[in-house]
Amino acid sequence: MQTKCIQIDNVKARKEALHEAGELIRRGEVVAFPTETVYGLGANGLDADACAKIYQAKGRPSDNPLILHVANRSMIDQIAARIPEKAEKLIAAFCPGPITLILPRKAIVPDRITGGLATVGVRMPEHDVARALIAAAGVPIAAPSANISGRPSPTTADSVLVDMEGKIPMVLDGGACDFGVESTIVDATGDKAIILRPGAITKEMLEEVLGEGSVIIDPALVGADSVPKAPGMKYTHYAPKAPLTLIEGMPTRMARAFQREVKRLQSEGHIVGVMASHEVLKELKEILPQELMADYGHQGNLPAIAANIYEALRSFDEKEADILLGEGTTSEGLGLAIMNRLHKASGFRTINA
Repeated sequence: MQTKCIQIDNVKARKEALHEAGELIRRGEVVAFPTETVYGLGANGLDADACAKIYQAKGRPSDNPLILHVANRSMIDQIAARIPEKAEKLIAAFCPGPITLILPRKAIVPDRITGGLATVGVRMPEHDVARALIAAAGVPIAAPSANISGRPSPTTADSVLVDMEGKIPMVLDGGACDFGVESTIVDATGDKAIILRPGAITKEMLEEVLGEGSVIIDPALVGADSVPKAPGMKYTHYAPKAPLTLIEGMPTRMARAFQREVKRLQSEGHIVGVMASHEVLKELKEILPQELMADYGHQGNLPAIAANIYEALRSFDEKEADILLGEGTTSEGLGLAIMNRLHKASGFRTINA
């Protein structure tokens, strides 16, 4: 299969590309498209056979649920059996935006989408190309991230092609994604809202809408879960090809900790790659070549770090590094989402600075 990648850089190209992509979705094919978080791999969310092609392209476990992306509120009503009051408040506050709500599903939603659960994840993306594609297709679009399962999610069309060229017919190139980490997933079916996956919509932001103490973080985020309630809870995710270890601790101690660990690994014969802040990398110039360093932004600049971590991890896949070190950050606010991804990517291998 030849994969067509179309840059949406003018009105005419966008209109033609969206028409063609919408036709492909309706015919049961798979199309990669940009959202404000990461690129999605989309198929007709009401067609089980079409969604099977997503699992095939990604090599994704069949019990890992998919999120249904909608263009507007009326589409939510098509697939959700009911919308609890707390979900109504979150829709009003954050949709469209980087949030996915777990809601009771209608029978129209195939079991293949939900992993056999009685609920479905619903998201209304903020990215105008994503919503335009859903509208052009006329159906909710099931879309996990557009990468091989377990690998870092793509935030550019070029990264999509690395994993998906020859596997899908089309990629819509809408430029780099804004947030860089997947949507916050919130289970809105119980007494309290439960964060199943942290993202750009933080616990603090949710509590501003629902009230203090009304939002909890699912314990499964830091442990094993036999039945995944949402994407990314059970299986290894976001991992680069070379093994990654995180260095965590006080920012002022990071540079010295990296210097020690890089020298130790080099003395053992390893070729070390480092993904870290501008401040840390500045102190490694004497012992590490530039091509083995990936700058994810300044210490404490959480939006920049979130936007850069996946592409930084992917950048080492074509380099000779056989072991990677990554810099941790705070777990507060957006840092919770960043550290969730980095812990998954590293398999929870950490060093305390």
